[in-house]
Amino acid sequence: MIEWPNVTEWGHRDLDLEPEELQRSPCVLGFIPVIYYSILLCVGVPVNILTAVALTRLACRTKRALYCYLLAVTCSDILSQLFIIFVGFLLETAVFHREVPELLLHSVSAAEFAANHASIWSTVPLTVDRYVALCHPLLHRQISYPARARKIIAAVLVLSLVSGIPFFWWSDVWRNSRPPTALDATLIWTHVTIIYFLPCSIFLVLNSLIIHHLRVRQHQRPGQGEHKSTPPRHLGKTTAMLLAITSVFAILWAPRTMVVIYHLYVSSVHRDWRVHLAFDLSNMLAMLNTAVNFFLYCFVSKPFRVTVRDVLLLRGGPRFPHRTMAQPAPAANASVSSLYSVNNKGWRRDSVALTPLNDRKSL
Repeated sequence: MIEWPNVTEWGHRDLDLEPEELQRSPCVLGFIPVIYYSILLCVGVPVNILTAVALTRLACRTKRALYCYLLAVTCSDILSQLFIIFVGFLLETAVFHREVPELLLHSVSAAEFAANHASIWSTVPLTVDRYVALCHPLLHRQISYPARARKIIAAVLVLSLVSGIPFFWWSDVWRNSRPPTALDATLIWTHVTIIYFLPCSIFLVLNSLIIHHLRVRQHQRPGQGEHKSTPPRHLGKTTAMLLAITSVFAILWAPRTMVVIYHLYVSSVHRDWRVHLAFDLSNMLAMLNTAVNFFLYCFVSKPFRVTVRDVLLLRGGPRFPHRTMAQPAPAANASVSSLYSVNNKGWRRDSVALTPLNDRKSL
């Protein structure tokens, strides 16, 4: 990111490399990453706090597990911004030039990975909840409620914290002049599996099943009078929005995943300025994912926009009716009523627009 020596004392003593081999790859971006991360932090933290407050109000008013999962994702994004962007990129790298005690450096590294894992894996139960709601609505009524959602979220956070411990030994790719070791390879493959390949595989399967179910239901609607109350165009918009929102995570994190693997097998960040540049840019793209959800929520959900407006105007009164106990519904309408079991029909229409939002960061 910034022009400071990229070679450790260990490399000088033990590798016995030539001076040209010890010369680190130059950073062509200069101070651009510092400016970018500062802007991202100044924008991302306030909007995520605003998102958390709005989702908390919606969770209290509607008593829906959906908003509990969205709140967990937002809080995880805030942790990622604080540990990764503020402490990791700005303080350690830009301010202290990583001249900090090694124990602190590795401890922060473990915290960064734990927050990152929590941010991604909080979306997994969210996507599972939406899959069950759409494809198995009767089961969803029985198993999806806020108390269970909070337990699942707590389990995900604990597992994320535990999964970050091995990354205490993560190699400093910008400063280590030695080639990646077997430990580095193990940690890198563990990282890309946990952070990208495994969750994306789960998201891809579940979202494919959701989209297939929506298409089947849309094709069956013309022959079933019970479903004519919902415009066919709405399912088309829902499917398109689902694909658009859930692609954000896959697109923003794919470059970093590929660059990390390239660093391991082809050329290291230390030896090739092009890899150094690619690593900087891919990190900038990946961290953008922690700040875009607020704008996606505002675009998709009218209840969220109204709640955000109430928060900004310091209004505390409820704007929508409380959720009532789910009533038995005809089997033909089960898939709709299980998702939007609210008395007010206008609130039901607004809630439909939030359905694809629940499966964000997947595909």
